Amino acid sequence: MKEALAQAQQSLSEGGIPIGSILVYRGQIIGQGYNQRTQKGSAILHAEMDALEQAGRQHALVYSESTLYTTLSPCAMCSGAVLLYQIPRVVIGENQNFMGEENLLRERGVVVDVLQDKECINLMSIFIRGNPELWQEDIGK
Repeated sequence: MKEALAQAQQSLSEGGIPIGSILVYRGQIIGQGYNQRTQKGSAILHAEMDALEQAGRQHALVYSESTLYTTLSPCAMCSGAVLLYQIPRVVIGENQNFMGEENLLRERGVVVDVLQDKECINLMSIFIRGNPELWQEDIGK
């Protein structure tokens, strides 16, 4: 989670939403990313999507043995990507500031671990308070 949090800090340093993610296969980071909707004017470049993009094309077996770490509970789009690529485990930094599609993931057999990491919680809390309109845009409201 420390590496995902570093990605979140990178996004924040660029004026973006502080959410970070990494994809780990057999103990090695194969993709890392952060929310870049603001920086790149993207409609879909959430942290999880960026980590998958940075991992590049992988064989289905790689995804089926990987774990996705994300600082914040994944939205419907990012959860859909987890399901599409059959990633069996997602580790979430926190879900107090936003509850994504954790139940959907669990219903489809994905192991979901929520850490309630204080650093992840504080980072998002401070950001949301200071940027409510940008946050609402990011979550589709």
